[in-house]
Amino acid sequence: MKKPVKAYQDVDFLNSSDGRTIRIITEYLQPKSKFKKNKVMDTIVFFGSARMKARRDALRDYNSIKSSNPKQTENFASKLREAQLYLDMSRYYEDAVELSKRLTEWSMNLETSANRFIVCTGGGPGIMEAANKGAKKAGGYSIGLNISIPFEQFVNNYVTPDLSFEFHYFFMQKFWFAYLSKALVVFPGGFGTMDEMFEIMTLVQTAKLRKKLAVIIYDKKYWNKIINFDALVELGMISKSDLNLFTMCDTIDEAYEAIIKHLKKYYSKEKEPKVIEPVLHLR
Repeated sequence: MKKPVKAYQDVDFLNSSDGRTIRIITEYLQPKSKFKKNKVMDTIVFFGSARMKARRDALRDYNSIKSSNPKQTENFASKLREAQLYLDMSRYYEDAVELSKRLTEWSMNLETSANRFIVCTGGGPGIMEAANKGAKKAGGYSIGLNISIPFEQFVNNYVTPDLSFEFHYFFMQKFWFAYLSKALVVFPGGFGTMDEMFEIMTLVQTAKLRKKLAVIIYDKKYWNKIINFDALVELGMISKSDLNLFTMCDTIDEAYEAIIKHLKKYYSKEKEPKVIEPVLHLR
């Protein structure tokens, strides 16, 4: 008689609907274990579009299209406009690199045995890559909470290997964004960025997050074009006081100063635990 497979080695069971609870629990316990091992106490989260390009790459693509023969290039005009757009938007990528670098340099100089205020992203391309790159340029750690989706997503080369994760469940990925964050920077982005931003802001608005969280929305011109916050107030959909849940910044200096001021005010005197591990701040 064939020897039965142990339950925890039964792949068919673990991948079945009956094994779903176990899979969810592992997406809580595995990151928690690695954060404890690496003495990660809290994070600064970066959200933003996966479509943003580094200026060097955007300029290369633009020059490649511009130098091609318009008569031999299908949809030349639209391709050139798109390349120009990505070239213009590449400033957000470069700003994310520099802001992440500065924040990491600051956190690395703190007198603590823990890894405080580590840069954390979704671990993919675009703004996520830029933030991870900035942390690496500073010589620090950074986290990548990647998600398995059918397109575009991959782990960038700048995430600290032992702090790189692959999630199946969106809600577990979002849990970890909220779990450790002390500050959130939202760069221009689309559906995914807005989904992540509003979920965190709703947790703050409804006091489901007990901690003080700095929410920095980067580039007023972009976000005021995308979302009319004042109209939400005028139409009674949010309270005027809800506009205090976030701060809009237009420059690296503004964002850096707002974040550092917040962290110093609320967390500079926070007592370091004897055993360094994530602390839950959810109701």
